[in-house]
This record gives sequence, C-alpha cells and structure tokens, in this order.
Amino acid sequence: MSKVVLVTGASSGIGKAIATFLSEKGYKVYGTSRNPKNIEDFNFKLIALDVLNIETITTAIASIIKLEGKIDILVNNAGIGVTGPIEETPTDEMRNAFNTNFFGAIDVIKTVLPHMRKQKSGLIINTTSIAGYMGLPFRGIYSSSKGALELVTEAIRMEVKRYGIDLVNVAPGDFATDIISRRYHTPLFDDSVYKENYKANLDLMDAHVDTGKNPIEMAEKVYKIIHTKNPKIHYKVGGFLEKFSIVLKRILPDTWFEKLLMNHYKL
Repeated sequence: MSKVVLVTGASSGIGKAIATFLSEKGYKVYGTSRNPKNIEDFNFKLIALDVLNIETITTAIASIIKLEGKIDILVNNAGIGVTGPIEETPTDEMRNAFNTNFFGAIDVIKTVLPHMRKQKSGLIINTTSIAGYMGLPFRGIYSSSKGALELVTEAIRMEVKRYGIDLVNVAPGDFATDIISRRYHTPLFDDSVYKENYKANLDLMDAHVDTGKNPIEMAEKVYKIIHTKNPKIHYKVGGFLEKFSIVLKRILPDTWFEKLLMNHYKL
C-alpha cells in the first residue's frame, strides 16, 4: 500500500511543491487549505483544514483515517509571516502568528499522534525557518514562533520515540513563493522612529524572496528525509550564507554576531 501523507498549507508555495512532488512519487497525498478551491490545479486531494480551528483539524484527520486507515507522514507546513518593529506591531498580530506557526502546528501533531501511536509508526516533519535560529530585526515575532517550533519538536521527539514515531524539523531559507502576499506587514507610519530602517528592510526581505530558491528543493529534501532510516532532528535548506549564518551564531561571541546582522541589515 502507498504511504499516506498529510501536508498542511498545501494550496501554494512550499506546501504545494511538497504535496505535488510526493504525489508524483506515488504517495497518497492529502493537502490542506483553509478554503480549498481550484482543485483541478492539483494532482493530490485538497481538503479543508484551518490550523486555528481545532474542529477542522479533527474533522480532516478523521476523514483521512476513515478513508485510508492510517496517516504515515505529517508535513506540518502551514504558517504565516509577520514583519514590523516589535514596538509598533499589534500584539494581536503577534498572537495570531504564534497561534498559526506554533500552536496550530502543535494542535495538528496532537491530533495525529494517537493514530500514529496505534499503528506503531509515523513521521512528522515540521517546516520551520532558518530565521528561527536567530532574532532578526523587524522579523522578531516570525523568528520567535519558528524557533519555538524547533525546540518543541526536540521535546516531543523524545516523548514519542518509544512508540515508533519520529519528528524532524526542516528549516528553509528564502524561497520564491507568494509568502509576501500572505504576510502581515506592520504599516510604515509617517511619524515612526523606525520608518527609514523598516522600509529598507522590507525591500530587502521582498528582494530575497523574489530571488529565492525553487520550492522543489524543499520537496526533494522532504522526500530524502522520508527515505532516511534514522533521520536527524534538524535540517536546513537554503543558500550557503543562510546556512553558514547558523554556524557563525554558534561559534561567535553574541555581540560579534549581532554586529554582523546589524551591518547586513544596515542598522
């Protein structure tokens, strides 16, 4: 029997690339979207699931179990971006980012774990971010939410290993997706003390996405992880400098690394 894969946030970008690639490789793929539409554009089944609504999570997973009898692999990919100076970003938008990127992912994990435990096997792959390894200026909430997901994955992994379940993180760098259109941008206030630096960094972030890597690289990495007998906990997918920045943060004094970031972001 084909392995059954659930990919959240699969209507566009990295999630769609992963779901499409795995479907082409013969997996039975269920992708999710808050509002599934244009399903003729997909070679996998797209079902409704909103990570902010536990009822939709429960319903979606129950429907897959009813149809397939199992879920072998969960790719926790749904997420949103948020930018802005911490001082000026609405706290409600911060909570929404954490509820989506962190608590939403956890709710999906909690709902699928009993089924994987029953079948004594399962693989959960969380899409995090290289930004989650460091606090980036004007992206602090996004960095924090993805960093939190990295750490909680480590904890859950140890808790469920005895039941034959593996958890891993895959942290992408900049990829050419439509994330800009789905990102919350704190407005550029005319009287803001951060206006000039924030505007310059918004332009820099958008340029990085526009020139980012092809999402197929994330799909290929996920496919490779699935075929790895004993996967690592953390994987990074991105350019050399993006991945090297994590190494630098680990080996350099904090203030030295901070200065490198501030020079890069012209602060």
